Amino acid sequence: MPSKEKRPFVILYGSQKGQAQSIAEGIAEEAEQHGLVANLSCLDQNEEYNLEKERAPVVFIVSTTGDGEPPDNTLQFVKRIKRKTLSPDHYKHLCYALLALGDTNYVNFCNCGKTIERRLKELGATQFYPTGYADDGVGLEVVVDPWLEGLWKAIKEASSKMASDSTARLKENADDSAKVIPDSPVPDVQLRLLSITDPQNCDSVETTVNKDSKHATLAPSSPPASSNLRPGSTVGSTGLASQSLSTASVSAPETRIGDDGVPRVALAACLTCSLPPLSESSLNVPALPPPYLDVTFQDVDTPEQNVGPLNKETLHEVLISKAVQLSRGDSVKTALLLELDILTSPTLTYQPGDSFDVFCPNRAAEVDSVLCRLGLQEQRDHHVHVALRKDTKKKGAQVPSHIPHNSSLLFLLTRCLEIRSVPKKVFLRALVEYTADGAQKRRLQELCSKQGAADYNLYVRDPSLTILELLTAFPSCTPPLSLLIEHLPKLQPRPYSAASSCLRHPGKLHFVFNVVEFPACSGRPSGKRGLCTGWLFDLINPHLVFPDKAESSNSLPLPKIHVSLRPSCSFRPPSDLSVPFIMVGPGTGVAPFIGFLQQREAERKKNTEAVCGETWLFFGCRHRDGDYLFREELEGFVSSGTLSHLKVCFSRDVRGDEEAVGSAAAPRYVQHNLLRWSQQVTDVLLRQNGYLYVCGDAKNMAKDVNDTLVEMIKAELQVDQLEAMKKLAGLREEKRYVQDVWG
Repeated sequence: MPSKEKRPFVILYGSQKGQAQSIAEGIAEEAEQHGLVANLSCLDQNEEYNLEKERAPVVFIVSTTGDGEPPDNTLQFVKRIKRKTLSPDHYKHLCYALLALGDTNYVNFCNCGKTIERRLKELGATQFYPTGYADDGVGLEVVVDPWLEGLWKAIKEASSKMASDSTARLKENADDSAKVIPDSPVPDVQLRLLSITDPQNCDSVETTVNKDSKHATLAPSSPPASSNLRPGSTVGSTGLASQSLSTASVSAPETRIGDDGVPRVALAACLTCSLPPLSESSLNVPALPPPYLDVTFQDVDTPEQNVGPLNKETLHEVLISKAVQLSRGDSVKTALLLELDILTSPTLTYQPGDSFDVFCPNRAAEVDSVLCRLGLQEQRDHHVHVALRKDTKKKGAQVPSHIPHNSSLLFLLTRCLEIRSVPKKVFLRALVEYTADGAQKRRLQELCSKQGAADYNLYVRDPSLTILELLTAFPSCTPPLSLLIEHLPKLQPRPYSAASSCLRHPGKLHFVFNVVEFPACSGRPSGKRGLCTGWLFDLINPHLVFPDKAESSNSLPLPKIHVSLRPSCSFRPPSDLSVPFIMVGPGTGVAPFIGFLQQREAERKKNTEAVCGETWLFFGCRHRDGDYLFREELEGFVSSGTLSHLKVCFSRDVRGDEEAVGSAAAPRYVQHNLLRWSQQVTDVLLRQNGYLYVCGDAKNMAKDVNDTLVEMIKAELQVDQLEAMKKLAGLREEKRYVQDVWG
């Protein structure tokens, strides 16, 4: 088809960590094969697009970050379209489709995408294709793959309709078209993967899955699928160039003793080895992403001295003035409290409920290993120049904004790139081209293919395998540095909740964390610590104060770290002392509530005549004598009347909680204690207009607490599941049910 006949459409993306951007770029690159021309822009590139005048179909690809918030590069766009001065027909000419990325481990699933979609409809825009809600909790491709398969036909139909319809007819049908979704050209697969706990969709939960979807997924002739959804080719069971399948592509024999005592040879799959039928299947692999960066080195006389974080506008260099181990030595997890001296940073002011970012470097040993693996040890202090390739075919190619113009290779790998990020399927596809061994090449093809999705999740995604661990497992793979810069995301700071109040600790900021441990797995011979928590532990270990000890005997100077404040809009205790509130925070999730209670105690002392609402804290841990964090301080809050009710439980202690010692019915987890006090909790929430705060693990605890609250409301109000969910959603809308959770 001649270029002049290709129909244009617009792709706009909002991305925090690069997943939405990768999908958008994949669409742009595939467009030409479908006779279309894609104009790709980030939502913060205002000068590149104009929705007020756009007459071509628009495709939005947007992710959600934090507690349902827009990505940084989408904030201004959301603010613009939410202006109340915009008329209901402001976007009556606009025809759009939207793919929202989220994670059902968090309550506000796909909230940014839903916010944009709701506002576009309110402003008269027409939806030409059903919205996809992709869940990173189970794998984005479950929804993204089929959504993209039907997108091309929908764009063509929308483009033809927009070209032929008169302006008068568009205006006449604007109100109806914004509400009615046209017949979808998408296969009958699950497009809306909604969480049953999602507050904005509690009355329209959909779990439809095509009964033939499994067959369609495995068919070699089906369209290619990957996390970036670019067109691909079918690879036979022999791999690229029809090389023979090496015995290394399946597991080495493993001898096992049967029930009859006779040794038998069994096969076991792993990261580098697969079993039939996958090892014998034809594969749908994604298209090779076009390279777009050139990297050159410049030798310098002196090593680079810049060792601080890149963006210094809102950063504060602060001293760690105290480090205390809160858990006992035999605890499963090591919980630490750090005190930061913020007196020298007068602009670093915080309130209880706020969190802040800690900027940590990649571990020196891992950076050295990457340099060694790439054969660049001698260039570690050379300056790196990154530029666009003149011959690149990548749409909208640009040098990543987190890559500095003039820095050393060591600085780039230490401070700029997230070398521990889990390689996406598109990255694995690119690595295939730099892998010499045929069996290893075939296995990488399997891991990035549609047919190998389960293996990718099991051996790469779920254990959080890093690029270094992957390259170690595939020794014949030797990618260039440019490929890592193209595919590795920006090194992100790690957020932590403030665990103190300035009223109690002026000039100080406390925070609490567990040292994260990643266990050994296929592809990781030995365990390792979390990047930031491991780095912090190493920093403060010489100065660490252990339980029952007053202070550290170490005389070495205390270390400094870089932090940046992340103010919270909603996770704050009520400003009115008379309002009751409930806090649920097991483990280190109790941290922000220490700040809440310190603030409340100081306010009560200032205003002795004030009538104070009751306060509840539901805390849980494994063992009373091992990881009961802040025990003395919490009991002190009860004694002073600051904390009305302290409900604790110990999941691994036989004796149960404080009020049911030795009882078999003692609650094990915080949700069990909530049920035990269901009448009082629902009374605070439903009749006293109180608040509920939940902090901690999103994948398990927060979900269990949410489900428990639904059951409690059902029983208290005598309503069905749907009505109880709506009631809980209403509390969220009123900001009286607020979460601060992490995955």
